[in-house]
Amino acid sequence: MEVSNESAIKKPKRLTSVVWNHFERVRKADICYAVCVHCNKRLSGSSNSGTTHLRNHLMRCLKRSNCDVSQLLAAKRRKKETTLSLPNVNYDEGQRKDEYIKPTVIKYDQEQRKDEVISLGSSRFDQERSQLDLARMIILHGYPLSMVEHVGFKIFVKNLQPLFEFLPNTSIELSCVEIYGKEKEKVYEMINRLQGRINLSIEMWSSPENTEYLCLTAHYIDEDWKLQKKILNFVTLDPSHTEDMLSEVIIKCLMEWDIECKLFAMTFDDCSIDDDIVLRIKDRISQNRPLLSNGQLFDVRSAAHVLNCIVQDAMEALREVTQKIRGSVRYVKSSQATHGKFNEISQQVGISSQKALVLDSPIHWNTTYFMLETALEYKSAFSLLQEHDPAYSSALTDAEWEWSSSITSYLKLFVEITNVFSGNKCMTANIYFPEICDVHIQLIEWCKSTNDFLSSIALKMKAKFDKYWSKCSLALAVAAILDPRFKMKLVEYYYSQIYGSTALDRIKEVSDGIKELFNAYSICSTLVDQGSALPGNSLPSTSSDSRDRLKGFDKFLHETSQTQSVASDLDKYLEEPVFPRNCDFNILNWWKVHRPRYPILAMMARDVLGTPMSTVAPELAFSIGGRVLDSHRSSLNPDTRQALICARDWLRGEPEEHNPSSALALYLEAS
Repeated sequence: MEVSNESAIKKPKRLTSVVWNHFERVRKADICYAVCVHCNKRLSGSSNSGTTHLRNHLMRCLKRSNCDVSQLLAAKRRKKETTLSLPNVNYDEGQRKDEYIKPTVIKYDQEQRKDEVISLGSSRFDQERSQLDLARMIILHGYPLSMVEHVGFKIFVKNLQPLFEFLPNTSIELSCVEIYGKEKEKVYEMINRLQGRINLSIEMWSSPENTEYLCLTAHYIDEDWKLQKKILNFVTLDPSHTEDMLSEVIIKCLMEWDIECKLFAMTFDDCSIDDDIVLRIKDRISQNRPLLSNGQLFDVRSAAHVLNCIVQDAMEALREVTQKIRGSVRYVKSSQATHGKFNEISQQVGISSQKALVLDSPIHWNTTYFMLETALEYKSAFSLLQEHDPAYSSALTDAEWEWSSSITSYLKLFVEITNVFSGNKCMTANIYFPEICDVHIQLIEWCKSTNDFLSSIALKMKAKFDKYWSKCSLALAVAAILDPRFKMKLVEYYYSQIYGSTALDRIKEVSDGIKELFNAYSICSTLVDQGSALPGNSLPSTSSDSRDRLKGFDKFLHETSQTQSVASDLDKYLEEPVFPRNCDFNILNWWKVHRPRYPILAMMARDVLGTPMSTVAPELAFSIGGRVLDSHRSSLNPDTRQALICARDWLRGEPEEHNPSSALALYLEAS
């Protein structure tokens, strides 16, 4: 007999059995029915009938509904004394009864329909979505694509969801590329919506097979004044490419993202990169719009890289002495007897150091510094060791100990500064100027050494530094001026020590440079305030008539009426007292708060402070080797490699201040 005019019964109290999540209780006359929501079959719904027959139906209905509730029903039978409801599913049999885990509502992405929200015991199995979830997991965690063919993985998934259909890694690879394509569209739209400019860092990578890669990363400060970065491209360079072709590869990437008109600066990791490469990029970009400050701030080189280059000069000069110290430490640690004898000698000569001798890792120069520093504290013990132990043959002369002491003091400065660069979670450009100035001052002093060995090393180090300083000093100084704790005072303080009698001329060059940059931003101040244009872009006409003859007058009126007022903003900022220095100062928050007071300066500060003055990831800060991709990633085809690396960076989506490590760190070849 057909059931008609059915109406859902409002239950006076909650039905605690899990099976009622799969049945609807309806009534016709005085008879109650339980209607399966999956197959619409009607069963007895009377309270006297119990739920055993409903459970049995669900087990038979499982094949048709693809709704795996068998585990929930089994858990119900195992824990009769525990009420099981969807919000409280106990996954761990050893877990206490009162420690239930509340399942999290998960969405695959923002575009997923509301009715596709995953919740335990209520969704149908979706092979396509599960395949995309698997691909997403592989991207996020850097797992090899071949993991889908591993026996252990297959057993785990089959026990978890028997309906999952295993596919070859080529299919998962296509899913990864599909995710990359969707995420790329989002990043493209986000970047092109930015009101500020973009800074680009360019890093070179290699593989164990000596293949070279080019990594382009966009750095910017978003509308919430958070420092962000996104990897845009990871390009595999053709083995036959020459260095002069590098500019074409970079320009092609810029055009692919339509950001050639939004660039503020480009930071190259190699300080020795050919200047012609940068000139070609400048020429191509300037065809569309003039570069700010005539491009003086466009070409930036990595501060961490130049420090590494300088350190290598010092390490190479001390190479033979370092080998002797390394051999001495290795000999002392070669046996317990030798180590005990060395400790006795140390006590005899009155050495009270608590540091233990350590061997260095030659590919990490900070470990060499720690080895030298510790060995110097045991200098007297090493000098006497040869008298007590004829087998010890790595003793240093007094001159070699003196060289070691001087070079170690050099390295100490570089270790401290590199720690500042790698340890800061939000490396805005203003942080670099005082650190680099300290290096400059010390190099000048070291060059004055009366010891020919030390002065020759210092002169070689300073030659490399001077090349970097000539390119980046203005960018470093401008960023420091935009720090309200420093302003022009810090430039005056350091330049007087660096340049002496010519300091005033150098200070004026910096002052003129920031004023020129400010004037470039002030040209379109009204449009910047409205957030509708970027500095340097041509001003739109106030009329829609393409034959409006007064377009030029609009621009003239704007420039002449705005220049004086916005220029006074810069003067007011510089004339006001500096902000007190404190450890908790956040320069981005300061500019966010003071943006209404200094609208043009704030726009300029956002672009300048977002410039990456260093391109070295924290985990590579002290490495003397280059960036080497692991063998798994380097074996992939170029398109898949780029898709996996870029998509991982985008999916993680963490602000730079919360994610100091490079997104590529996972792909470094283990050393």
